[in-house]
Amino acid sequence: MNFENILNALPDYAKDIKLNLSSLANNHSGITDAQFAGSVLVAAIASKNGALSKHIRQSIASTLNEIEINAAHSAVSIMAMTNIYYRFTDLVNDPSYATMPAGLRMNILANHGIDKITFEMWSLVVSIINGCHKCVTAHEQVLVKQHEVAKETIQLLAKIAAVIHSLATVQIVELSK
Repeated sequence: MNFENILNALPDYAKDIKLNLSSLANNHSGITDAQFAGSVLVAAIASKNGALSKHIRQSIASTLNEIEINAAHSAVSIMAMTNIYYRFTDLVNDPSYATMPAGLRMNILANHGIDKITFEMWSLVVSIINGCHKCVTAHEQVLVKQHEVAKETIQLLAKIAAVIHSLATVQIVELSK
């Protein structure tokens, strides 16, 4: 993935974002290049910056195949729904909502076309950006306890979410000037 154009376009006040993005791009040990590329893509889409999402999708074309790109889109799509629903059950002052069946179709969670660990990683990144406590906890637990993913890898995914969300915000700020 080449972030050179994005990095060069960042204003001086976003120097930390530039340095952090460069650092993540050059050192993302613990995850594959495809997992990194997909994490960046889902973070950009979840951050609701269409221009950044399009640019990243073009820059990762040689890293992710169409099945992986569709799975990334699926992760963003399903998390957009589940993060809101489960955030509601967490925020509402009546715990009985959390015991009710969600009644929402979530078939894509079992039929996304890629390995479960990668889909869980991408779902975690989106859930971090969307701020769903229950979903972040659930995906982190699946990765750490069921798949023995290192906590440093979970932290790396959180950093990707944070840096890409900040980058998306900076671009929106710059466009509004």
